[in-house]
Amino acid sequence: MQPIKNIILLIFPVLLTMTLLLSSSIKKEEKIDLASVYKEYSVTGSFILHDQKNDKDYFYNKSDYSIATTPASTFKICNSLIGLETGVISDENVVIPWDSVERQMPEWNKDNDLKTAFKNSTVWYYQELARRIGEKRMKIWLDKCNYGNKDTSGGIDKFWLTGGLRISPRQQIDFLKRLYSENLPFSKRSMSIVKKMMVMTDSSAYTLCGKTGWGMDGNSDIGWFVGYVETNGNVYFFCNRVYSKDPSNNDFARSRTEITIKALQKLKILN
Repeated sequence: MQPIKNIILLIFPVLLTMTLLLSSSIKKEEKIDLASVYKEYSVTGSFILHDQKNDKDYFYNKSDYSIATTPASTFKICNSLIGLETGVISDENVVIPWDSVERQMPEWNKDNDLKTAFKNSTVWYYQELARRIGEKRMKIWLDKCNYGNKDTSGGIDKFWLTGGLRISPRQQIDFLKRLYSENLPFSKRSMSIVKKMMVMTDSSAYTLCGKTGWGMDGNSDIGWFVGYVETNGNVYFFCNRVYSKDPSNNDFARSRTEITIKALQKLKILN
């Protein structure tokens, strides 16, 4: 029996090591029930949150996680980084004069600098920024930072709105994580400027950073709210994407941020 015992003693540590490695490689995930919240706003969609400290993901409607759609104005995060990195704009205070064309948002009908254009999601400012960057440099940088499907077809000032650029919630979370940890191929200065522009709420309890977006896919409105929350020594990356085929849905715009806040409260990240 001694040889068998020796074999068992030799094999046991190997099996234990394999078990530990296998358990550590299994991604920690948890479902979060937000069906009633989305129904409250008459939208469908998905919510994903990544808890960095505990390397854990929370999902509502995980089947939507890898489906790519237009990034709409969430692309302003990347567009800002590229504009700064190429030197097309030197900093967040660079003003582009208003072209005097009246648009639906009062905040758009005046001169904007980068930080106000980001805050107010001023489309014409970012279209002009993209034109100054140019198609060749834009494609190079999209490839470098691996943004979405990296497709710039549809026009240099339209590709993220009505053109070929597509991104999934999974890719949004990945891009945000790389931006936060400064693992994107941009200078620390460029990333620092953009991260400061993303701050929406900065209190003693938490810092909320993010960007909304609103686009179309066929006859469906698509809304985004992507970003992260810093609180209690941790950072939580989130992505909320909502859909509606009802053009009269007056709750659509606010559903992007309000569903996110309710999800963060349900997870006890925010009070």
